[in-house]
Amino acid sequence: MFTRTFPGMPILRKQSDESGPCVPPSPARPACETWRAARSRHLRREVAEMRRQQYAVGLLLDGTGRGAHRIPPAAEIDRLVREVGDVSDRGEHARRSVVVAFRTVVALEALGVGRLAGSTSNICGKLATVPLLSPPNGNILEIGTLYGLFASALVRMVHRAGIEPDLTIVDPLAGSQLQPGTSQPADPTGTPVREDVVRANLALGGSRSALQARIQQGFSSDPEIREAVSDREYGVIVVDGDHSMEGVAADLEWVEKIIAPGGIVVLDDYGDKAWPGVQEALDKHLAGGTSRLRMLGRVSTSAFLRAD
Repeated sequence: MFTRTFPGMPILRKQSDESGPCVPPSPARPACETWRAARSRHLRREVAEMRRQQYAVGLLLDGTGRGAHRIPPAAEIDRLVREVGDVSDRGEHARRSVVVAFRTVVALEALGVGRLAGSTSNICGKLATVPLLSPPNGNILEIGTLYGLFASALVRMVHRAGIEPDLTIVDPLAGSQLQPGTSQPADPTGTPVREDVVRANLALGGSRSALQARIQQGFSSDPEIREAVSDREYGVIVVDGDHSMEGVAADLEWVEKIIAPGGIVVLDDYGDKAWPGVQEALDKHLAGGTSRLRMLGRVSTSAFLRAD
């Protein structure tokens, strides 16, 4: 026996199991029909409200204007947490770091100009893992920034870990995303890749490092760029520039010279079938046996290495 009510319906007693027939308290069948009608109206209102809420969430998190949605299923986040924990060896903090990274991505893309490039797992994996690996210093070099939103997010994540970051960016800032040997479609945001756009997004980071970031406009292979940027040892280097095998190989050779002992190297798009040259270059680089870099593992489609 139980009593279940919906707005605007009479109280009826259920004398059988939940799936059984409605048994009104009297022989009057209209009462049972009223109960069913009220229940149907209530469920329709609930469904309509859920659809309204889902639509609002979609406006905030779907792929419109950025190319990739930010609505990861639970299984994807659980897998990411495991990968972050395995690579960082700090599994007890992995979920917190992934969740904070996701919130940071959502906030920055909502307010920023342009977008973050990559899937939600790819982006959040990098952001969550780097601070857990305890870089030896706050000097951060990003090779390839696009709109600067990832750099802004990374600065915030490192700062949360108690490391005051000092950011350097190398990018051609040529108006659009460049990849040798490929034809890139128009960016879904419609926003040009320029220094003023990058600085607007770095300002969202809110820290001194973001506001005073050193931006070198050019390619990482340019001798003058390398000379200007090789004035310090970096605790974190994110390699996300030329994705060709030759380009990645050249960047790794340079990284060997400027990464601090114990420094963290993040190689983006490692294992991504769309960019086979990335994995080919790193695997060949490490196979030589003379590298300072030691492979820690992979999170989503990024390889993480630590320098000796």
